[in-house]
Amino acid sequence: MKDIFRSILAIAICQLAGLIGVVFTASAIPTWYSTLAKPALNPPNWIFGPVWTMLYSLMGIAAFLVWKKGWERTDVRKALSVFGVQLILNSAWSIVFFTLQSPAWALVNIMAMWLAIVWTMILFSKLSRTAMWLLVPYILWVSFATYLNYSILMLN
Repeated sequence: MKDIFRSILAIAICQLAGLIGVVFTASAIPTWYSTLAKPALNPPNWIFGPVWTMLYSLMGIAAFLVWKKGWERTDVRKALSVFGVQLILNSAWSIVFFTLQSPAWALVNIMAMWLAIVWTMILFSKLSRTAMWLLVPYILWVSFATYLNYSILMLN
């Protein structure tokens, strides 16, 4: 029962980070974002919701697998702390890009987030290889998002 609660909580926390992003993104998409020049590889807007929902779920499962190793362990607390940092940077990106309308600062943010994800993956790999592999789609998507962010900055 404890594991079920922890898994639901871990996934919910990650989904909450996504919800924060939606709150700060939604009003800017039909107004400011729609006026920006975008690269040829920019996906349609509708794809972002399903992709991020899946990624946040995988992130939550990964965090749960690490948490399950025991909160009393220093390496678990460190890994989950770094995970928390990248999750905060993830939510902050939406605020910086969409609310502040700053692709330049968002690029700085997403590069820091990318490094934090890699660091998280390294720490997770020492505790659960499965947890680390669950973050691979996330780092790939954030790498693509970094390209999109950079391209939008250069085109505008």
